[in-house]
Amino acid sequence: MSGMSPEVQAALDEVAARCQVPVKDARLVHQHSNSAIALPTARLLVRIAGNPDALDAITSSVAVTRWLASRGYPCVEPADVDPFSVFGRVVSIWRLLDVAEEPPGNGAELGRLLRELHRQPNPPIPLQHLTDPFESVAAAVKQHPDGMTGEDRAWLRDRIEQLRHNWTELTPALPTGLIHGDAHTNNIIRLTTGKTVLGDWDHVALGPREWDLIQAHYMARRFNRHTEHDLRRFAVTYGWDVRDWPGAETLIQTREITGLSPYIRKAPSDHRTRQEVAHRIASLRNGDTSTRWNSPTQ
Repeated sequence: MSGMSPEVQAALDEVAARCQVPVKDARLVHQHSNSAIALPTARLLVRIAGNPDALDAITSSVAVTRWLASRGYPCVEPADVDPFSVFGRVVSIWRLLDVAEEPPGNGAELGRLLRELHRQPNPPIPLQHLTDPFESVAAAVKQHPDGMTGEDRAWLRDRIEQLRHNWTELTPALPTGLIHGDAHTNNIIRLTTGKTVLGDWDHVALGPREWDLIQAHYMARRFNRHTEHDLRRFAVTYGWDVRDWPGAETLIQTREITGLSPYIRKAPSDHRTRQEVAHRIASLRNGDTSTRWNSPTQ
């Protein structure tokens, strides 16, 4: 556990106590909006949320993935421990998977996983309805005013209200129902068996299926994540191209804003993250859709 923050070490100590497992071999495997720590001996993965208000959402994600896994849907599976909080950090525990050292998933695999997910019935679990996707970013702006300049903060607040209005005017083309909420190829996990599963269910909800489908196009625009060929494979495999729907651009613009949340929370204490917030807002204020944004370094 050397080199890990006191908050992470406190969370691991609580995992050791609750699960009666060793944690001395803990290894950090991912850190951005969440931290993910592998416990190889215990065959567990510990996820620590960056959002201190995420307990209800993560509790829902654990319940939904248990239900989906019981139905044979290819997703990550939680351990038999409910999420809990340690010093304001929300901790969830998952089965450690044997992950293949291969490139992340592609558009066709994402299309297949979402097609199968969107064919599932609504789960017998209380889930939030995605009626306002801006709640998290609006809260981050309010709670971390030092994450950007005052001018950028005023612009961002106005932009959120404008897009909120545009969101309420949308008429979905697909039935609403169970959605992943953060569906992109980096959340596809390829196992050593060759199987692929969908991970990171923190934003699972009931809502418009278009919200899941637009993420790949946002990633293509801002991170060069997909080629046009890959986006076509995504649409063909899913069975519908969200770009044919008039609301597609509004959803991409919404994703651009809501994706700022973890950066704004981290910006006051991290200079590089603050620079990235400024970089992204500058391109948005200029109406520039070609500027690439920087992905998390870890």
